[in-house]
Amino acid sequence: MISEQATVEMVETSLGRRFNLAGQGHLKVVPRDKTKERQNYVKAKTVHLRMIDLNLFRVFDTMMLHRSVRKASLILSVTPSAVSHALSRLRQSIGDELFIPSESGMQPTQRALELASPVREGLQKLELALTGKESVPAEALRTFHIGATDYACTVILPPLVKRLAKRAANVDLRVSSSNRGEAVRQLEKGQTDLVIGSFSKLPTGIRRSRLLREVEVIAVRAGHPLTRGKVTKERLVEFPHVVVKPTGTQQDEADGQGTGRRVEIERAFHEFQGGKIDLVGRAAVSVPNFAAVTPFLQLSDMVAALPRRLALWAAAHAPLALLDPPYQSMTVEFEMLWHQGGDQDPGVQWLVNELAESIGDVG
Repeated sequence: MISEQATVEMVETSLGRRFNLAGQGHLKVVPRDKTKERQNYVKAKTVHLRMIDLNLFRVFDTMMLHRSVRKASLILSVTPSAVSHALSRLRQSIGDELFIPSESGMQPTQRALELASPVREGLQKLELALTGKESVPAEALRTFHIGATDYACTVILPPLVKRLAKRAANVDLRVSSSNRGEAVRQLEKGQTDLVIGSFSKLPTGIRRSRLLREVEVIAVRAGHPLTRGKVTKERLVEFPHVVVKPTGTQQDEADGQGTGRRVEIERAFHEFQGGKIDLVGRAAVSVPNFAAVTPFLQLSDMVAALPRRLALWAAAHAPLALLDPPYQSMTVEFEMLWHQGGDQDPGVQWLVNELAESIGDVG
């Protein structure tokens, strides 16, 4: 029997703590001298809970998935103003901005990122309890944000889009440019769900999985002098070339510039010769991405070193000739990255698997 010197309090369970809910848990005997203090605490928590409608969490989860008030309103079949009003109520209850407008959409705050996984898990469990069916990521209405290099946009993502068109018609992709330095920050801030590129060391909390390995070929216009006769290092340096300096891969970190690994012929020459023979070609043009190379090659005798798969794609759309380099070709590994928080997100894990499967369709 409980004496007069004690009272009964509902102690929060782990689920209650995750949702900031009071009054869920098991019984605990509390001394009378602490009863008033505890009652005031529980009352405050209860008042806080009463301010939050479960529908507000649905709006929050939809915003986390799509990062757009307009898209959320379409998904939830309400007006954009209703979504904005719901977010305003949730902000007041939680005491945080939750989402901040940016050029790439509504970006979640740190507090929103902390809430995202437990809220989604709670809603999924509630849906399962009510319907008896687990949600299927391929059938869900969702927008995924992907950071990618121009190589990934040309070679890696098209097979994924083709696959999703058949298997997940309601899934949308928002792809943004991403270099190595930005990639990790975007994942940590929740700005992207997945990043594709070439990376070296990564901080704790970032998952990685290799997609494919790439080698270089030499690209020139059709009828170029190099297409006649054997290609040697000496002949190659006679012609000016286009140097591609993409940012955010593996090299140039030591100089503090963060400009990324240079995919350039003279660097490969130097490595092949072991520094014993100084063969350096003339870099007539420097461009920031591979997509800019083809026009220069078509209209001149310039040469360029390109990733093989991208070069094959370019040659299929322009009169280019591809030649084996007269040196040990550089090898680059392309990977996909996601934040460890995505391990608890069935949608992100589904997308990771779909991308891995789609690589089989890359030549």
